[in-house]
Amino acid sequence: MSRHAALAMAVSAALGLHAQSALAAKATIVLHNDARLARPAETIVIPFAEIKKALPDLTFDQVIVRDAKGTVIPSQVTAMKHIHHGPAEYDDLIFQRDFRASEPRVTVTIESTTQPQPPLQSKVWAGHVPERWDDFAWENDEVAHRAYGPALARPEAGKDQMTSSGIDLWTKRVPYLVTDRWYRKGHDGLHTDTGEGLDFYEVGRARGVGGIGIWDGQQLAVSANWRSYHVYANGPLRAIFDLTYEPWDAGNGVKVTERKRFIVDAGQQLDQVQSTFDFTPAPGSDGMLTVAIGLTEHPAAADVQVSPDERGRLLAIWEKYADHPSHDELGTGIVLAAEAKFAGFARTTPAAKGRPDSLLLVKVHPGETVRYFVGGAWKPAGKIKSAAEWSAYLASKAARLAAPIRADINGVPVRTGTVP
Repeated sequence: MSRHAALAMAVSAALGLHAQSALAAKATIVLHNDARLARPAETIVIPFAEIKKALPDLTFDQVIVRDAKGTVIPSQVTAMKHIHHGPAEYDDLIFQRDFRASEPRVTVTIESTTQPQPPLQSKVWAGHVPERWDDFAWENDEVAHRAYGPALARPEAGKDQMTSSGIDLWTKRVPYLVTDRWYRKGHDGLHTDTGEGLDFYEVGRARGVGGIGIWDGQQLAVSANWRSYHVYANGPLRAIFDLTYEPWDAGNGVKVTERKRFIVDAGQQLDQVQSTFDFTPAPGSDGMLTVAIGLTEHPAAADVQVSPDERGRLLAIWEKYADHPSHDELGTGIVLAAEAKFAGFARTTPAAKGRPDSLLLVKVHPGETVRYFVGGAWKPAGKIKSAAEWSAYLASKAARLAAPIRADINGVPVRTGTVP
């Protein structure tokens, strides 16, 4: 064999090994939309351990997801547990895909690269805002929220002092993140729309958008401000955080504690919430409590349309505000997950000129977690413009929950939707 022939064979062998290596660095994921539902911005969550079975050398910051045309799809890998010493632990690979109702399945590929991928511009954010009396705020590209912390309940908060576990909503008309810059506007600026949106939704001591309480059939027993928080993930597609509440009196000598886990995804009007309740049942009781998830009505400021849907296990409110032209029309809603023990609807009776809460009721045992989806849609944002469209959006969410996406990697079925 000549020297040139030997060299050619060596090069050919090297190219063959390179091709095999490149092939081994890819995995094919087929996503099955069995119910053939339209799913805009569907969040796909696949355990990182399942991806590693197909791509053993995959590194969390060297992942590329592509669609069938080869276009890169933004993705995120979560690490819920911080490990300072020892190997890191990664939880889920997250990406999003739009599904048309006519699409029974789509294919994407996962690639392992040789270089870390630069971070993407985030569409979600969650964080503590100590500058405003311990607010905890969060947002995605559609809507923003905040919950009230311990400093706000103290006398030094002055005229701002408030004890409330209600959840506030800020209306946005832009897709970029606004929370930080809006806090810089100050109180009056925050309540003025200069083109991005504003804060006009009134919560006070009511439930706001998804605050909870314990319902005894007549009265709602509620917790105080959140006492601690923990952020587990913060974009670019999903933020995950906990808010915990100290024990409060639910009646009959029962003390209840709650931990709320929020999962905030890009492109969604609703956040996923997982509320876990711990309590010792009252002697002689059935061992359960009735948890009420609330949406606040504003009859003094708006024409209010309340639409409970027992079959869909959802509650929709649409309000046409007459108090100020910039407030326009706003929908708020709750969709209950299928595994929760739905127990009907109720409504609080506030003092004269007060704000009632419409309630979706759920039965819970000690230590049980209730999963629900809650949020809002503002007409000037341009995505949802009527009560009918808002009810249809919530019903579509319920249908999607009832028929989740299935996935397989290289032909092997894998579980999806994991949140630790």
